[in-house]
Amino acid sequence: QVQLVESGGGLVQAGGSLRLSCAASGSIFRIDAMGWYRQAPGKQRELVAVISRGGSTNYADSVKGRFTISRDNAKNTLYLQMNSLKPEDTAVYYCNMGVSITLMSVTSTYWGQGTQVTVSS
Repeated sequence: QVQLVESGGGLVQAGGSLRLSCAASGSIFRIDAMGWYRQAPGKQRELVAVISRGGSTNYADSVKGRFTISRDNAKNTLYLQMNSLKPEDTAVYYCNMGVSITLMSVTSTYWGQGTQVTVSS
């Protein structure tokens, strides 16, 4: 009933920038927290950044000062601006949202399909 579609990944040289987007569609009443996660080959999925409905943010230490998470509540869309990219940022990036489909329903977690980000040295 709810789909998250990511876009914006690709190949970039070290020091470059990319902007990821994640658009939610379907039966949506309210979206609470949103976040970006990433998973590099052979590693566990890790939190990159999260943002509350009110705009409060939290970042992994490894991306602080380089990445910026933002959201557009009217468009049900999440963004991740990634600057000063490093080869160690190479991973599949996933978006995550806490969605309620009605006023009385509980919040369920939905994931995007993932988008590949590759940073060459």
